[in-house]
Amino acid sequence: MTTVGLLYPGHSAEDDYPRFEVLLDSDIRLPVVHTDIGEDAHRVDALLEMGSAERLAAGVEELRLAGAESVVWACTSGSFVYGWEGAHEQIRALAMAAGMPASSTSFGFAHAVRALGAVRVAVAATYPEDVTALFTAFLKASGAEVVADRASGIITAAEVGAWGRDEVLELARAGDHPDAEVVLLPDTALHTAAYLAELEEVLGKPVLTANQVTVWEGLRLAQRRAWVYGPKLGTLFRKPDWMTAGGE
Repeated sequence: MTTVGLLYPGHSAEDDYPRFEVLLDSDIRLPVVHTDIGEDAHRVDALLEMGSAERLAAGVEELRLAGAESVVWACTSGSFVYGWEGAHEQIRALAMAAGMPASSTSFGFAHAVRALGAVRVAVAATYPEDVTALFTAFLKASGAEVVADRASGIITAAEVGAWGRDEVLELARAGDHPDAEVVLLPDTALHTAAYLAELEEVLGKPVLTANQVTVWEGLRLAQRRAWVYGPKLGTLFRKPDWMTAGGE
């Protein structure tokens, strides 16, 4: 069994993670510990407080008891808001507090883009413009070329968590760009696990969503490759054709 521990702020779309467990159909477990969200606001000062070392450290003991082999801070805005270097400091502090490999959803996006062999990305964000600009800057620091970034101006995670299929598909369509090799939906408050296959079918290209890359990043840290036949978890998790004929 592989156990990836997730630190998730508040309550919005955490039910994506049990869905991922089912879709992975394996011995992978994804226990979620809810961190104190403080003020629910996509605003820089609130996000910096949400991602503070003290708030994250408070949840790690429960994840250790759950047998976690890695831990991911399952919050994009509460990590990239610190900037490239600050986000590295954040996960270093988390790793020390947890006593295991650690990362965040923001780094999950950076690593997943590289894993797909992509460079040019489009961002379809729920955030206000200033917060979206910080994510764009983070991606550029990772080496990605951001060809388009769309901000939706949503202030609270609670509102984003109430979005359904139609809103998610419209967000992805609106944020796509002809030059983008992959489209990124960066908010972990957004339900996307049920729509990954449809998102890629509609856009005709890989789509990376926050909860998807959070799971993938935790598995990467735990040195567990989880390939899935078919499109249900998107290109990022799709089993390569060559693997059907032999070992990994």
